[in-house]
Amino acid sequence: MRLPVLIALLACAGAAQAADMLKAGDPFPAWSLLDQTGATVTSRDLAGKTYLLWFYPKAMTPGCTAEGQGLRDHFTAFRSAGIEIIGVSFDDPKDNATFVQQQQFPFRLLSDRERTLAAAVGAADSRDQPVARRISYLVGPDGKVRHAYAAVSPATHAQQVLADVGEPAKP
Repeated sequence: MRLPVLIALLACAGAAQAADMLKAGDPFPAWSLLDQTGATVTSRDLAGKTYLLWFYPKAMTPGCTAEGQGLRDHFTAFRSAGIEIIGVSFDDPKDNATFVQQQQFPFRLLSDRERTLAAAVGAADSRDQPVARRISYLVGPDGKVRHAYAAVSPATHAQQVLADVGEPAKP
């Protein structure tokens, strides 16, 4: 890995500043992004559903892999709670497809190459930021933020979200 990318990953992997993030009750902005297959996924497609949008810095890096594995390993509990899991990074769809295949993720990974959504929700300070901040949002069926996660631990994020919705964290 090149040193500038490593430095950027370390700098951006921390929590977003609370002022940058949406808060519970805020409407989540409309969005349209490509998934790992090249298909367009929009917030309109998810209207009436609850979904976890987890931003991760870079596909196939240790922390992002650990977080994705935790979500994968608790996928059944998320499904029982009626929550769709969707990852977002600045990676291109091809890299996300490789990540999904290597880790056997049962959920979609979206590419925010223009950083539009990330900048709107505090996962990036600008469209020039090299990687997304590790944050997540649980968005309710009404399109409003139910929970905003500024301090995400890759090892325990899945359990944290499930605890917040009252679902036992069983792999």
